[in-house]
Amino acid sequence: MRFGRVGGRAAGLLLSVLLLGVVVAASVALGARSIPPDQVWDAVVGGSGSTGSPVGPPEGPEGVREGAAVESGTGDAATIVLEMRVPRTLLGLLVGTALGLAGAVMQALTRNPLAEPGILGVNAGASAAVVSAISFLGVTSLKGWIWFAFLGAAMVSVMVYALGGSRAATPVRLALAGTAITAALYGYVNAVVLLDTAALDRMRFWTVGSLASARMETVWDILPFVGVGCVIALLLARPLNALALGEDTARALGTRLTGTRVGSMLVITLLCGAATAACGPIVFVGLMIPHLVRALTGPDLRWILPYSAVLAPVLLLSADVLGRLLARPGELQVGIVTALLGGPVFIHLVRRRRMAQL
Repeated sequence: MRFGRVGGRAAGLLLSVLLLGVVVAASVALGARSIPPDQVWDAVVGGSGSTGSPVGPPEGPEGVREGAAVESGTGDAATIVLEMRVPRTLLGLLVGTALGLAGAVMQALTRNPLAEPGILGVNAGASAAVVSAISFLGVTSLKGWIWFAFLGAAMVSVMVYALGGSRAATPVRLALAGTAITAALYGYVNAVVLLDTAALDRMRFWTVGSLASARMETVWDILPFVGVGCVIALLLARPLNALALGEDTARALGTRLTGTRVGSMLVITLLCGAATAACGPIVFVGLMIPHLVRALTGPDLRWILPYSAVLAPVLLLSADVLGRLLARPGELQVGIVTALLGGPVFIHLVRRRRMAQL
């Protein structure tokens, strides 16, 4: 199914926003502890609740803390909703939007249908930089390691593009370069966390990709970076549309190729770096959503980017809710769920007979 006219695409975008609202409500309402809907509503609207009863270990993931509350009976409904589920949902919104837009921009820039922050090694670069900062430099806060995530994401983006052949890069060459770099970097990450017990304790949930340790401080820390990245991405829609027609045509249309490439790399670095620093590497969201959107709207990035910004958090939050419900009172980390969902999609894309460049 494809939305043909502008009115149909606008209606589809409105329906996507409504779907996102439903998923957001589900993320706040559902979790390890069953809370009646009226209590959830009172907590969100009234914002009241006792914080005197600890819900669980302050540094533990949300699923463990809420699960501990279920078993011990500590922590009231308002505390669980406001201090655990609401920050987790807001973080999922930001991270999903960041990954969806980053994937769409990467696919447009490289004209590679397999381009995605996880597949091309950008998440691995950010992860390796963050692990190094934690283990060797003693950086323990998001405000400290987010800059390392940006540096790692930027360096790997440049490396993959260079190894893939720069202007002569093909989808397969870029995917192979990204896969090789990802394998090497994750080998380094695993070696560091296994040799450093303290780093392993801090990284064991982060490295699989998780929203579980979300706090409002985390949301506020990454909000400026995601916001700036989203604005720049939307401004690049027209230049990237022109670039999709070929460099000569884009230049004839007045597109500044260098500025478009630099702006796209800045977007990818900001969005992937912030998302990875906040909750670890989450794969396949940036791959699946742009393909789904392209099937609905066609190749126009003026529609692909807004749709991706809305539907990517729908996927991420849905996977997070599914992980919480399947393993009550614990949870499956969202990075595991998205990998299980995305693996078959990736195999399908690779096996398609017509794997042309975008």
